[in-house]
Formats: sequence, structure tokens, C-alpha cells
Amino acid sequence: MIPEIEKASKLEIKAFQEEKLRTLLAYLDKKSPYYKRLFQKHSIDISNIKTIEDLAKIPVTTKDELQKYNDDFLCVSKREIIDYVTTSGTLGDPVTFALTDNDLDRLAYNEAISFACAGVTKDDTVQLMTTIDRRFMAGLAYFLGVRKIGAGIIRVGAGIPELQWDSILKFKPTYLIAVPSFLLKLIAYAKRNNIDLDNCSVKGVICIGEPLRNQDFSLNTLASKITAEWDIKLYSTYASTEMNTAFTECEHQQGGHHHPELIIVEILDEHNNPLPNGVEGELTITTLGIEGMPLLRFKTGDMVVAHDDPCECGRNTIRLGPIVGRKKQMIKYKGTTLYPPMMNNILHDFNEIESYVIEIFHNDIGTDEILIKIATKDESTKLLQKLKDHFRAKLRVTPKIEYHTKKDIETLRFPIMSRKPINIIDRR
Repeated sequence: MIPEIEKASKLEIKAFQEEKLRTLLAYLDKKSPYYKRLFQKHSIDISNIKTIEDLAKIPVTTKDELQKYNDDFLCVSKREIIDYVTTSGTLGDPVTFALTDNDLDRLAYNEAISFACAGVTKDDTVQLMTTIDRRFMAGLAYFLGVRKIGAGIIRVGAGIPELQWDSILKFKPTYLIAVPSFLLKLIAYAKRNNIDLDNCSVKGVICIGEPLRNQDFSLNTLASKITAEWDIKLYSTYASTEMNTAFTECEHQQGGHHHPELIIVEILDEHNNPLPNGVEGELTITTLGIEGMPLLRFKTGDMVVAHDDPCECGRNTIRLGPIVGRKKQMIKYKGTTLYPPMMNNILHDFNEIESYVIEIFHNDIGTDEILIKIATKDESTKLLQKLKDHFRAKLRVTPKIEYHTKKDIETLRFPIMSRKPINIIDRR
């Protein structure tokens, strides 16, 4: 199930996207209060924007503008809206997105071809281990995508290992959609209850919300711990509400594939200049085929590296490597630049840690500080020293680390209204 455009030559893909771009610009100029105002303010004649390179003539859109002028991005009347979703609000106030009937069809198509990347077919059954309610786009998208493929789906929702295993043993799903760290809880439950992991029905997991790989595509610590206990294939998928689009690994697991029929991708430096493939920069996207709230040159805040060498699967699209970090969560700590995923990987090395949260804040002189709160049954100075030595060896710096109760940390990780666990609390 590989769309023909994704197997086309790079020149054909570019020409296809440029035609879609011109259609989008005409739509925004007619329907979008925000972009009409932007074009007028900067004297942009959209007839002069004909190529991907011409996009550089248009100012970028940021999350701040999306939050401040949320309603002005809407391009349809209220009677055309079928579904409302909101972003998770990880970095600032949540943003509302309104989807039309066609937008929901597009969302289903996106997830169907994304799941197909990971090998899901109509002969599979997929167990959904994330919420489908609470205005959460991802859960709805997963359901719609599996339905479009024609596979079976089991909507269990988040958490509760006992219920998850009850469903696995009863309905025999072949794929799970789950947060990877939750798989460790499933493994622990299986061991306590004599469930034979390697003889259950699950052959693969589409992993959301947490990275699985290092920048060279090798498994990171968390993924290595999972696969050491459970012989299953893990597939990364990366998406956001703003993009309405996912980047999912194929069987060769060399990055998430771009779907050029759905989104234009730019990798920009801090001055909004395009960067070549292979160089880390901020993912900036232009959505194609969206009616409700299309976005033009939207800076996602995610730092990534794009790869354009050929993939053995036959797709000729670029691939996004693992997220390096969120631009706003970049930390300058004792002269070293850090992103939270680097610290997550180190903490996952320690089986003694039951739960943790990383807090980032400014000290009295305005520089960045890091406090890691951990819960463990072994509150010893020896463990603290091991952790600090490991941080020093891997990152050259040692953050402050404190013991807290698991209950207190879980309260921080799951605040009221949260739809997913929060491991990073940025108080700057």
C-alpha cells in the first residue's frame, strides 16, 4: 500500500508538491483571515510563489501566533465542522483545531498509509492503548486509520496492564499502539502472572510519544530494554495535531517516511533559512489538502535531521530521524547544550528507577538549572552517585537529583486534564 507519488522521482515529487502548494495559497488567500492579513502586511503576491524555494518569501508561522490568533486560522463556517480537537499544550496554552468531514477522511488516509509503512494489513488486529476521547486527535486518527485499512481494532485505552493482557489473550491482536515505556509495565505484569511473552499473538508495536532510536537509528536504552525481554518489532511514529500527518518507519527502520501528498517539509535554521538534508534544524511544515485549518510554513518547534538517501522499501521520500528535542526545551547547562531526550535515555539505563520527572527552571542569576526527581525502592547514596557518574560520563555534566515518593512524581506526571504522561516540566 505505497502511494504512487511516494515511489516517484524526487523531481516528480517536487513538481507534484508545487502544484498542491499553488492550490493551497489560493485557498488561504480566499478563506483564511490570518493568512490574508499576512499576505497584505508583507505585500506578498501569491502568484509569485510557484516553487518550494519560493516559500522562503513568506514569513513563518509560530506556535505563539497560532495561540494568539487561533480563530483567525479557521477557513470554514461552523456548520462545516465535524470534530474539534485540541493540542496537548506541552509548550503553552492548548490550541483548538476544527476538522471538516474531508479533513477526517484525510486523517484516516494519513494513518492508513502510515500503518502500512509498519506492515499493518487488513489481516491484522490492532490494540489501541491510548485515549480516543478528551479532544485527542491521535486516538481518533489511529482508529480511523485502522478502520480504513480494514484491520480489526480493540479500543482498550491507556494504562491498566491487567486489562491490556486480558484483551491480548482474548482477542489476539498482532499489533499494539502504545507508549513504549508502558511496554515495560506489560512485561513486568506478564512475568508476575506467568504469561509467555514470546508465544503471545503480538508481533509488532507502533510506538508513540517517546523516542525508540538514537540518531544513527540504533535502538536507544528504552527500546533495547523492551526487546531484550520481548521478541517484538518496534516501529517509531512521529506526528502532531498541527500537522495532521504522521511520519512512520517502514520495515527497514531508517526514519519516519514523509507523505508528500499531505505535507511540505522544510528544515530551517534559527534565522529561518533552509538547511540541507543531514543537518539538524527546526521542522517547518505546510499542510496540503486540509479544509478547516491549513497551516503555511508552520514552525513545529521540533529539532530534527532529514535523510534523503534511498530506502530499500521503494519509497523515494525523505525520512525524518528521531526527534533531537524541542527547540524551546533546549537547555544551556554549565556550558553544555542539552535536550531532555538525552536525559531520558540515561535514566532508562537504571532499572531501580520506578518513575521520574525532569524539571527545568532558571536560577537566581537567570541561567538554566535541572532538577531530576526520581522514585525508587532503593533510596541510597550509592544509587545517587551511580546516577551522577553516569550523567557525567555521558553528558559531561551532572544535574541535581532528588528522591521523591512515587505518588508525588505520578501526580506531577499526570496533571488534571492531561491526556498523556509528562516527563518534562519546564518552569522557565
